[in-house]
Amino acid sequence: MPRFFCFLLPRVHAADVAAAQTPPSSSSSTSPAPGPTSSTLPSNIGKPELPDTGWERIRDLFDRDETMQYPEELTNIMKNCFVGAVAGFLYGGLPAARFARQRYIQVSQAEVYRGRVDAVRSSHHAAIRGFLRYGWRWSWRVSLIVTLFSSVSTGLSVYRDKDVLSNYVAAGVVTVGLYRLNLGLRGLVAGSVIGAVLGVPTGALILGLQRLMGETFRERRRRERRELYELKLKEWSARLHMTDELITSLDVGSQLEETSKDMQRIQELLGSNNSEESNN
Repeated sequence: MPRFFCFLLPRVHAADVAAAQTPPSSSSSTSPAPGPTSSTLPSNIGKPELPDTGWERIRDLFDRDETMQYPEELTNIMKNCFVGAVAGFLYGGLPAARFARQRYIQVSQAEVYRGRVDAVRSSHHAAIRGFLRYGWRWSWRVSLIVTLFSSVSTGLSVYRDKDVLSNYVAAGVVTVGLYRLNLGLRGLVAGSVIGAVLGVPTGALILGLQRLMGETFRERRRRERRELYELKLKEWSARLHMTDELITSLDVGSQLEETSKDMQRIQELLGSNNSEESNN
């Protein structure tokens, strides 16, 4: 086994196991150190806790579940980033391709081609170059804006544990303000105002769609988190009960074994005494 996995597994020393299984011996032998009682729990069995503070909920966003998957909030941010990149690429690339093709046809009126196929191929190449050049310019910008807006709004919703319009307004202020920060203080202020104005209809649209589904995203996540906590609490109680029964059975078994050993020793001593008396 690699040494890295040894740090992930709970360490159990032989002395601890022996102390836990050895009962108090008879008065003739040396009494060992008292082992842990049945009420002592192993360190790797802890009661599940429901995150109550905002920072705990933020920290849980970066923890994987039992199936090694990230929470839905984080995957939604990644999906929004991808969708924004594709939408920006199409929004900037398609008009640029059409304009580049028309521009190439206008400029190359005096050029001589081998045939119609060669002329059409050259115009298509010009359209593809324009599509890729301007599509990439719009793609990373739209993806950056969508990712910033989604990250800030999701972070505020998780921290405050509620979906309100102010989360999206604040996300718009931060997103557009940071995007226009290269223009100086005036660009920062103007971008913040524009972001706040755009955040109101965007947030209203998102909240309206969530209301139509019966419950908001945070309400559904709160319900799922409560159900998961109750399930883990039941599992923890079952493990605790099983651990207590196991420790009790080990104590009883070790006591019976020591009792049988003491009886055998007494019988041996009595047998030796009887043999000595018969010889005398």
